[in-house]
Amino acid sequence: MESCVVSPLYAAIDLGSNSFHMWIVREVAGSVHTLAKIKRKVRLAAGLNGQNELSQEAMQRGWECLAMFAERLQDIPAERVRIVGTAALRTAVNAEDFLSRAISILGHPIDIIPGEEEARIIYQGVAHTSGGQGKRLVVDIGGASTEVIIGEGFDAKALTSLKIGCVTWLERYFKDRHLTAENFSAAIQAAKEAITPIVAPYRTLGWDHCVGASGTVQALQEIMVAQGMDELITLSKLKRLQRQAMQYERLEDLDIEGLTLERALVFPSGLSILIALFETLEIQTMTLAGGALREGMVYDMMSQMRHDDVRARTLNSLQYRFQVDTEHANTVADTAQALLADCQPVWQTDEQTRALLQSGAILHEIGTGIGFKQSGDHAAYLIQHLDLPGFTRAQKHLLGELLRRHRDNLTSLPEQHAIPAINAVRILRLLRLAVILCHRRDSQHQPPAHLTVDDNQLTLILPKAWLTANPLTEAELQQEAHRQTDLGWPLQIREAD
Repeated sequence: MESCVVSPLYAAIDLGSNSFHMWIVREVAGSVHTLAKIKRKVRLAAGLNGQNELSQEAMQRGWECLAMFAERLQDIPAERVRIVGTAALRTAVNAEDFLSRAISILGHPIDIIPGEEEARIIYQGVAHTSGGQGKRLVVDIGGASTEVIIGEGFDAKALTSLKIGCVTWLERYFKDRHLTAENFSAAIQAAKEAITPIVAPYRTLGWDHCVGASGTVQALQEIMVAQGMDELITLSKLKRLQRQAMQYERLEDLDIEGLTLERALVFPSGLSILIALFETLEIQTMTLAGGALREGMVYDMMSQMRHDDVRARTLNSLQYRFQVDTEHANTVADTAQALLADCQPVWQTDEQTRALLQSGAILHEIGTGIGFKQSGDHAAYLIQHLDLPGFTRAQKHLLGELLRRHRDNLTSLPEQHAIPAINAVRILRLLRLAVILCHRRDSQHQPPAHLTVDDNQLTLILPKAWLTANPLTEAELQQEAHRQTDLGWPLQIREAD
């Protein structure tokens, strides 16, 4: 029996101004598998005094963290390890005092990267893990700096590192730990002044969509989802969260639904910086990116992982890992897209809706490797718990729910925020029909079916006498018509005249 070739390990360590992170991964079938993720709140930037000297206490916290990291690095070759320091270590006048001992502890060099290089690596992390076409504006709020980037594909067009961060702003504008309108106003105004120099060139360059790649943005999104909002971050939602925070007198009293204790301390300062960015750059909406600095470091080391379509890379990897019949999956996808084309222009669908239908068709059998009987539930579990670069949290949720219902029992979709509810229902209906029409797994025996649509009423038309010649498919289609109609989604099956 042949042994499986195990891919090598890679390690990326980010000595951030707020937290130190270590990420250990390996490449499997075109995707990155996380093997270890270790994070410690070191708050290095909080140890900087007025002369930009790191305190002994802050350095000690960092060294203790690195001693833990060092244990995991012992078996990883030096060429597959990258360690970078960011804003706090760029700023500290006594950074060498920290670094000399840190290098001795880790046994590897530490690269203190300039702000623009940090922005470049962050952009690579976003580009390799986030979907979306066109130019993207990327925002990463760190402990002592905020990186703002515009790029398209894997190419950054504008790179800026601003000297504003959630730890430094905490120490400057919320030092008394009071959540007053005055403190928020001062923090927001100061951030706006730092952002102002990039406003004109960034607006001229423009962008199609905006993503946030930081713990601040992740924390805000988690709060919004916990409070029943969708995952899109908007200025009105940020202002709503500011009002919630100001209901508490002191930072230590914060008890906002969805806010973790770990993020509470830097929540007001990070929120202030994000509000300033939204107002100054006139950002309409923002979503959470799939990766940032650490992901960019790893993908820089894995040159073979560069792929123009991140979502396609993810789908191909899943098909390989779970032994999906790709030829059949592509046939179902082509059939589903053909049925959707029949419904145009009565059903107006956007690119995101079409892409989710395609993804659902390509992955519809992903759960059968675990078991046929509950393959839909298995598929939903896998989708909702796997890392899926190129898909947002809301898109993962909807994709899982589509796959849960791709055959057999049909129930209404739960609330979701990836696409309009009516579009989600429509692609579920078409996915189920495509799966039935392709059940013989041979395109030579697939009928030339097409749909007509009248508002919510679908009619599937098949060649004359075809149903009589294919009684099993007829029975499955008639059962599907009853299921959809019973849910208020009228469907009729008939033969051409």
